[in-house]
Amino acid sequence: MSSSSPLAIVVHGGAWSIPSRELDAHRAGVAAAAEAGWQVLDAGGSALDAVEAAIARLEDDPVFNAGAGSNLNRDGRVQMDALLMEGAQLRAGAVAAVERVANPIRLARQILERDPHLYYAGAAAEARAQALGFALCAPEALVTPAQRQRWLEARAAGAPAEFESAPLPVRGQAIDALPAGDTVGAVALDAAGHLAAGTSTGGTFFKLPGRIGDSSLPGCGGYADDELAAVSTTGWGESIMRVTLARLAADFSRHLPARAAAEAAIAHLARRVGGYGGLILLRPGAEIGIAWNTRQMARAWRRSGMHSARAAV
Repeated sequence: MSSSSPLAIVVHGGAWSIPSRELDAHRAGVAAAAEAGWQVLDAGGSALDAVEAAIARLEDDPVFNAGAGSNLNRDGRVQMDALLMEGAQLRAGAVAAVERVANPIRLARQILERDPHLYYAGAAAEARAQALGFALCAPEALVTPAQRQRWLEARAAGAPAEFESAPLPVRGQAIDALPAGDTVGAVALDAAGHLAAGTSTGGTFFKLPGRIGDSSLPGCGGYADDELAAVSTTGWGESIMRVTLARLAADFSRHLPARAAAEAAIAHLARRVGGYGGLILLRPGAEIGIAWNTRQMARAWRRSGMHSARAAV
C-alpha cells in the first residue's frame, strides 16, 4: 500500500534464559504476533490497532508470560499487568493485578479510548472491564498445567516469595540461570506516522500477591512519543522502574540512532542499578533498535519492503 510513512512493527517475548526446548515455540510465537500486527498496518489500521493485535496474539499463546500461561504468584493465582500508549497525544491506558480478564491489553485499550482515568488495579480494574463491556473469565482459565506444576514444585521446595526479585549478586546466579522473564510487548509505526507501544505480563513467578512491576507503568514498561520513539521493555521490573527505562531509551533516541539508544539504555540499567532485561525501540522513519543483557531475547519485526516477519531468539 502507498503511504506517507513507512510501516513497521516490532514485538518481543521477553529477555531471559529461554530453555532450549522452548526456543522454536518462542521464535514461532513472536513471528506470528509480528505478522498479526503487520496485517493490521497493511490494511490501513493505526499503530494502536497493530500493537493491540500483536500483544493479544501473545497473550493467547501459553508459551509466554502474559494472558493464558502467566506466571503464578505465591498464592497460586495469576495477576496480570498491561499498558498501551500512543505517541500523537501521549494518551495511555493501563491495568494491574487483574485476574479475570483474558486479554489485559484489550482492556488497557478501552481505558485509553473511553475512560477519564488512565490506570486501574485489581478489583477496580475488573469492575471497569465489566462496565466497558468485557466478559470476565474464571481465574483458573488462565492457569496452564505447566505453570501449575512449576508452582507446586516451588512451593514444595520452600522457595521464598522474594527469590526472583533480588538482584543478581544476591541470588548469586549467572546470566545463563536467569528465571523466566517472558513479558511480551510491541511497538508500531503506522501510515500516518504515529507511534504506539504496549506491554503485557503475568509478572515475576511466585511474587507476593499485589506486587506490581514495571510493565504497566508509562515510562517504565513502555512509552510512545511521535517526537521521540516507541519503546517496550522486559526484564527485572524492580530495576527497570528505578531508571524509568522506556522513557530513558526514548530520550536517548533524540540524539542517537535507534540501536545505539537501545544499547545505551540497557547499559545504563546494568551500570546504575545492576539490572537486567531488554527493550525494543522504534523511531519515526521505521528505524529499529533492539538491545538486551540477558542470554536471549525473543523478538520479531517487519517493516515496509519486507515480505514476511523476521524472528530471532
